[in-house]
Amino acid sequence: MEFVLDNGSICVALSTAGGSFTSIKANGREYLWQGDPSVWSGQAPICFPICGGLRDGRAMTMGGREVKLARHGFARKQEWKLEEQGDNMVALSLSSADHAELLEQYPYPFKIVARYTIDSEKVAVSYEVTNEGTEDMPFFVGGHPGFKCPLDEDESYDDYELRFEQREAADLCTAVPSTGLIDVEHRSKNPMIGQNLPLTHELFDFAETIFDVLESRVVTLTKKTEDKGVRLTFPDMPYLIVWSKPEGDFVAVEPWGGLSTCSDEDDILEHKRGCLVAKPGETVTRGFEIEIL
Repeated sequence: MEFVLDNGSICVALSTAGGSFTSIKANGREYLWQGDPSVWSGQAPICFPICGGLRDGRAMTMGGREVKLARHGFARKQEWKLEEQGDNMVALSLSSADHAELLEQYPYPFKIVARYTIDSEKVAVSYEVTNEGTEDMPFFVGGHPGFKCPLDEDESYDDYELRFEQREAADLCTAVPSTGLIDVEHRSKNPMIGQNLPLTHELFDFAETIFDVLESRVVTLTKKTEDKGVRLTFPDMPYLIVWSKPEGDFVAVEPWGGLSTCSDEDDILEHKRGCLVAKPGETVTRGFEIEIL
């Protein structure tokens, strides 16, 4: 089922299949990657209850429970349901009460509400995670929106860049494609020039660019010669992933609350970077905002 929010300045479409965006339009232009299964079938998946991957797809919790999760968790593969709807807001939800089989992968009763609110040329995204069990619940949550790049047919991928709010570290952790994990001890040169990351297809020949020590909380995808694109603001997300495929006309700009298991981490879920813990009955909210320029 699909829902549309339109205030005349921005129009977003959302689907219960995965609980996330299928379209973000403004100024007569589509900004969201429209998907090509031969390249990447996703568009803007929700990462929950992990971001990235676990070593061998498994981890243990401090309470002795085993978690068995594929990359980015299961939320993006599930059918969500309408939780709430207003003129400028749609909230979709996924819960273990409706999908008891998910407890075999993640043994914590939960509910997550993805709330989308439009205002002017902005859409605010919030993930409201509730612990519906009787034990502390460790989890991670993050966004994975993929944006069209280039935005218009007469442009090239190389016409665009990511502009960061702050200067970032001179070196970055290294993705390990063979395992999907992260090497934080053998670091790579940051490909940014000043506060800008020029986009080229060659940038993604090896793997994603992972900002594990991130100063910025505002990043703008824009054409180099004009302010045309999208700005992401994510004050409560500590990590950012920039990813594409060498043959893909898109770039995913991903604000995450956690990372794939890192080389200096063990396999205890709560020991992973950025782990959030919800007390029984507690709701923890994280999110980000997308602004059309």
